[in-house]
Amino acid sequence: MSLLANHAEAVFLPTAALTDHDIYLFKQGSHFRLYEKLGSHAMAVDGVPGIWFAVWAPNASAVSVIGEFNQWDASLNALRLRNDGSGIWEGFIADVRNGASYKYRIVSADGNMADKGDPFAPYWEAPPLTASRVWNLDYAWGDAAWMAQRGEKNRLDAATTIYEIHLGSWRRVPEEGDRSLTYREMAEWLPNYVADMNFTHVEFMPVTEHPFYGSWGYQTTGYFAPTARYGTPQDFMFLVDALHQQGIGVILDWVPSHFPDDAHGLGHFDGTFLFEHADPRQGYHPDWHSSIFNYGRHEVRAFLASSALFWLDKYHIDGLRVDAVASMLYLDYGRKEGEWIPNRYGGRENLDAVTFLRDLNAAVYRDYPDTQTFAEESTAWPMVSRPTYTGGLGFGMKWNMGWMHDTLAYFSQDPIHRKYHHAQLIFSIWYAFSENFVLPFSHDEVVHGKGSLIGKMPGDEWQQFANLRALYGYMWGHPGKKLLFMGCEFGQKREWQHEESLEWSVLQYPHHAGLQRWVEDLNRFYRSEPALYQQDFSPDGFQWMDCNDGENSVLSFVRHANNPEDMLLVVCNFTPVVRENYQIGVPVGGYWQEVLNSDAELYGGSGVGNFGGREAAPVAAGDMYHSLTLRLPPLGVLYFKQGGNA
Repeated sequence: MSLLANHAEAVFLPTAALTDHDIYLFKQGSHFRLYEKLGSHAMAVDGVPGIWFAVWAPNASAVSVIGEFNQWDASLNALRLRNDGSGIWEGFIADVRNGASYKYRIVSADGNMADKGDPFAPYWEAPPLTASRVWNLDYAWGDAAWMAQRGEKNRLDAATTIYEIHLGSWRRVPEEGDRSLTYREMAEWLPNYVADMNFTHVEFMPVTEHPFYGSWGYQTTGYFAPTARYGTPQDFMFLVDALHQQGIGVILDWVPSHFPDDAHGLGHFDGTFLFEHADPRQGYHPDWHSSIFNYGRHEVRAFLASSALFWLDKYHIDGLRVDAVASMLYLDYGRKEGEWIPNRYGGRENLDAVTFLRDLNAAVYRDYPDTQTFAEESTAWPMVSRPTYTGGLGFGMKWNMGWMHDTLAYFSQDPIHRKYHHAQLIFSIWYAFSENFVLPFSHDEVVHGKGSLIGKMPGDEWQQFANLRALYGYMWGHPGKKLLFMGCEFGQKREWQHEESLEWSVLQYPHHAGLQRWVEDLNRFYRSEPALYQQDFSPDGFQWMDCNDGENSVLSFVRHANNPEDMLLVVCNFTPVVRENYQIGVPVGGYWQEVLNSDAELYGGSGVGNFGGREAAPVAAGDMYHSLTLRLPPLGVLYFKQGGNA
């Protein structure tokens, strides 16, 4: 009798899709390709096509697949529990078409029933619908040239300037109800814009499926699916492909720290606390009202690591920015005394999370050495971006949250008071080389009542824009890779709203257009000058000329490339006063060409400068035996290149 005698029932293959070795690795927590085994996968039995379903629900008493193909009737397609102790239920259902919606009807040991989405689904119904969808991920990629050379673009000593984007609000279509762009529409606009602005990478806020749009993707239910709000998985692949064909890397925000408790999601999945801790002192996140993954459970670690590698594998993603790492590392994060459980040594460190992060990073760099991982980590945890074999967490880079907060606090001061906060500005160099830092001005700084970046700048409108140009000039000169949130490049005035498009209309005004041109030119110059990026993570790449002139709020420093003769001088005047005949020491004599000036009229400035450059005189200043006598523009940043033509 054929195994497919009754197509209305689940049919079980004599040889399961999961091998004994798969089960061994899964139970050990080291199976990082679970997306190839669990979930829904097309196959044929006796020549009849169908879908093999497999789901982990070890404490369930029964599991069925319900969907539009069986009228959501749980009596028709029951799955079978494997007899190997894995807790995996599986079965084959014939004639299920691509795109079919489904859920798992899970009956817990106490007889309660819940309809759950597939944790490994590659595609979901568009919210507010909550079913998973059968889907194949076939796609003909056109980015072979990028993939062959992206390792050079993602190196620690490469130029990296990142444009952070929320897909739903970058641009909208006002004549169609102000809807968001689709992935394919985004592919028509975004790659050209990012290339024109000379950014090297984009970073997408989470695209993983999420039920609540207002979470911006940081409350994830579908760890293997791009949100259906903007199109299909292939549509998202098309967007990534288009960016790669423009030479632009793609970084994804990824959230392994917590998940929402929506009924169709991971919470209480098989009637027990399966993915999360049972004790709320470990399993409930008080800040975000969400559930915390149980990193001590081997299968959970394998699930999360498989999600990370899935995006690198199936979507050609070039990097993962891991969200809220600090909340993972500390058991008392966001908790008061008595609201958390110490580790086995009595400490506050989450040892299971540390193990997971190290294993994750080791796997990423083993299997995809031409990519990067980034930690959004806001504490003084040591060696976040150091290799695991030296005791580090193994990330490639870490966001410098301290630099971001100190710098914005300084720039929010009226210039007349900045001399009293000078130490706040120069403190970052004391620790700048302790990690591989990214300097971020991210979405977190332009939401929840914080206003916009331009709104944080003091003074009248001219001074606000001069301050922001100076801030970016200082940022691009400071050691560390760069990240800027969308809209900040042209000085959006209102706080970012995820339900609205960016204020593109302001580009009709000269101040906004000038700021955008400044960012475009900063990026172009930065990418052309190895002194600004080759030694970002080495003290050999940075040299103070003068960090002590707090009275005048002036900073000057030199950036060095690997070639010691390749150097740039950066001079910052953070007051609205023109400094005449200001003497600054330089490492060598000769002509120093003024190559960038944030006060140029082209950018909306007043045009104060040095007529193209200055000859260094053999007059000592500070520790240097040569010096330049300069005219410093108000609220301006100057870049000089040694050895230019007079």
